[in-house]
Amino acid sequence: MDLHGLFKPKNFAVIGISLTNERHPANVIYNKNKFRLRAEVFPVNDRGGLYQGEKVYASILDIPGKIDLAVIATRSEMVPKMVTDSIRAGVKGAVVISGGFAESGNKDLQDRLVSIAKEADFPFIGPNCLGIYSHPFYDTFFIPSERMIRPEKGGVALISQSGGILVDHMVKLAGEGVGLSKAISIGNKALIGEIELLEYFAQDPETNVIAFYIEGFGKREGREFILKAEGCGKPVVALKAGKTPMGIRAVASHTAAMAGDYEVFSSVLAQYGVVEAKDEYELIPFCEVFCCYRGSIGGNIGIITGSGGHGALAVDTCLSHGLSVPALADSDQIEIRQRISPRIQAISSLRNPVDLTGSAVDEDFVNTAKFLSEREEIDCLLILLLPYLPGISSDLGARLSQIYRQTGKPIIAYVPHVDKFMMFVEGFQLNQIPVSHSIEEAVHMAEALRRHQPC
Repeated sequence: MDLHGLFKPKNFAVIGISLTNERHPANVIYNKNKFRLRAEVFPVNDRGGLYQGEKVYASILDIPGKIDLAVIATRSEMVPKMVTDSIRAGVKGAVVISGGFAESGNKDLQDRLVSIAKEADFPFIGPNCLGIYSHPFYDTFFIPSERMIRPEKGGVALISQSGGILVDHMVKLAGEGVGLSKAISIGNKALIGEIELLEYFAQDPETNVIAFYIEGFGKREGREFILKAEGCGKPVVALKAGKTPMGIRAVASHTAAMAGDYEVFSSVLAQYGVVEAKDEYELIPFCEVFCCYRGSIGGNIGIITGSGGHGALAVDTCLSHGLSVPALADSDQIEIRQRISPRIQAISSLRNPVDLTGSAVDEDFVNTAKFLSEREEIDCLLILLLPYLPGISSDLGARLSQIYRQTGKPIIAYVPHVDKFMMFVEGFQLNQIPVSHSIEEAVHMAEALRRHQPC
């Protein structure tokens, strides 16, 4: 199926507009697209009439000209007819917001909908979903504009069976400055699911990372997903729900998904190079680091800090995640000591973590980072940058970023994320170096690169 019409529509119709209820999902979708995104959007209600001074069409068949996309938010029993009308009108695809299908026990109705679509080679997302967020082009989420948190345009495609989980992670992505190419809530995924979207975004030039929240697969779908992910050529990150018996029951009642054996699924993900986020706290940093780096690393971390306490916490966190912090040879420590400022040579601890102390200046961090980047026994640098050190400047992030450009050794930075310190964060971000807001998150990023082992 050609999914282009789902993601690049020139116009679309919202079917199910209410003339009496402003908070109806169809109305919310229509209003935000019409007045906030300025999309070319047409209202449809089987009674016709006027809405917001615009003509309401009694059928999508009555709209003049070609319509690329239908967004359907009607009662479930009406959806098959709305899809049939859309097919007759030459529409390229649909988003079915409506619930009341397999998740509510109405599998026959969902099967009828799928049969109609398959016969016409007509793609649709849903049912029982929020649909597609493609800012700034269009947005089928029935969330009022004033309540939406919109990440910047970026390289992450985020696909979720749960609309709530999807929106929650969009908020977190925005907070971390990580941009989205698309966000898709697939709900019951009656026709278009993870496999089809994986194939689409593997070819999408706007997408660098493909991330999934997965509740379950149909029969034989899990194996096909794994094989497609292995060969897609882009980092694939997966967060799986339904890991416990109670979680499996919750999944089944939510989207009628088959959760399957989690331990087997997790093992196969690792075997085929799919990076599993073990929980929601890993998903966002995993997406961020893969927006910056495409390769994989071993597990040896070099840590540079201006605070001994931060260095100690970073070591503990690395070891708890199965990463190593190898001690530097005496000869390496002597070399670093010769490169740093005379005033800190006697007070710095250089074993790894390298604690340059609170008296360090830019050159101390830069020279140390350059030296460690050239060491084969170090796979990745973790730089704990504390903006309140009096000797460093706001240019330090940008200067450290250039070391990666020269050596290709991944660098991950920790900088406290508050407005006052954004000048330090920006130096890294503008140069595509990932920045975490906690030591734990920085280690998660390094762990993601280690887990990503393409077959």
